[in-house]
Amino acid sequence: MAGIKDVAAAAGVSVATVSRVLNEHPSVSADARARVLAAVEALGYRPNAVARSLRTHRTRTLGLVISDVLNPYFTALARSVEEEARTLGYSVIIGNADERPALQDHHVRTLLDRRIDGLLVSPTDGGSPLMLDAARAGTPMVFVDRWIGGVDVPVVRSDGRAAVRDLVAHLYRLGHRRLAIIAGPAATTTGRERVEAFRAALAAHGVPLPDAYIGQGDFKAGSGRRVTEGFLALPVPPEAVFAADNLMALGALDAIRARGLRVPDDIALAAFDDIPWFPHTDPPITAIAQPTGELGRAAVRALVDRIGGRPARSVTLPARLVVRRSCGEPGPRPGDVRPGVDAPATTDPTTGPATDRRSPAWPVSAGRPPAAHAD
Repeated sequence: MAGIKDVAAAAGVSVATVSRVLNEHPSVSADARARVLAAVEALGYRPNAVARSLRTHRTRTLGLVISDVLNPYFTALARSVEEEARTLGYSVIIGNADERPALQDHHVRTLLDRRIDGLLVSPTDGGSPLMLDAARAGTPMVFVDRWIGGVDVPVVRSDGRAAVRDLVAHLYRLGHRRLAIIAGPAATTTGRERVEAFRAALAAHGVPLPDAYIGQGDFKAGSGRRVTEGFLALPVPPEAVFAADNLMALGALDAIRARGLRVPDDIALAAFDDIPWFPHTDPPITAIAQPTGELGRAAVRALVDRIGGRPARSVTLPARLVVRRSCGEPGPRPGDVRPGVDAPATTDPTTGPATDRRSPAWPVSAGRPPAAHAD
């Protein structure tokens, strides 16, 4: 196996020059650097990572703590992080928090003990003392997808508010007025943000969001099923359910089918976080897609900048609405619209349909006009 002296001899430089090239020291000429790298490649030289880390205080390793490895969104995010890190010469150690703050802190502590160069975290809550202390101590850190307010750490995330507005406008055009949401944990920034965006978008159309139409989930499928079962048991169930996460949407779909109901004929369903198999469900599910790959790549680049002592800015990328067929698309044709159907509903789901202001010619129980399917 070739050693550093063999590389120096092949490149015609000193061992010290080889060391400076391998440690990315700027005081090496372009010609010498090129000869050293060519010799490294030709000889298949691999520096001792442990010895190198002791000399440079760098391990060329990043830590990534994701909220739930079983969530396809975070799986895709982790893949893009690993790919970008590898491109930049780093390895990645991944910890799965499973949406549990204590497990999240366990992984953070373990990664810091392993002397990683920097840390990427999607926080499970907003108050981890360990992460706050690590950030204040100067640990290179970037929050991805979620964040902790009041901490001077770059945040790489998508902004789903415009996409939620687009979704609500889309549902409104389709004739839906009783809209419910399966919310994520209130302790997470994304959980709070998606509920607030949904409520604001409904208000812009004059549509209320009763408390009974807000179900508290935990970004897992079981909570989506439980919340949807509660919605369907109301005296006046919602016409459309928006799950603020893909796994909760799948749980909602299970609950709807368990009742012998069909999407979208009996109830519409939409989700935040598109996943590869949503186009292949029956019907294909309308969803809000985040630019997951770019988020992961941008997070790694920001973290590497912090490690190198360079300024690192927060990055916010837009999410987008992907329209499929789970909400009754493409919607009522002009000739199918009944008088009064566009009037905002004031139904109280806990008391029944007495205050619903839709036209008697098209009662709520009759459903929506038939619509042709389109992807």
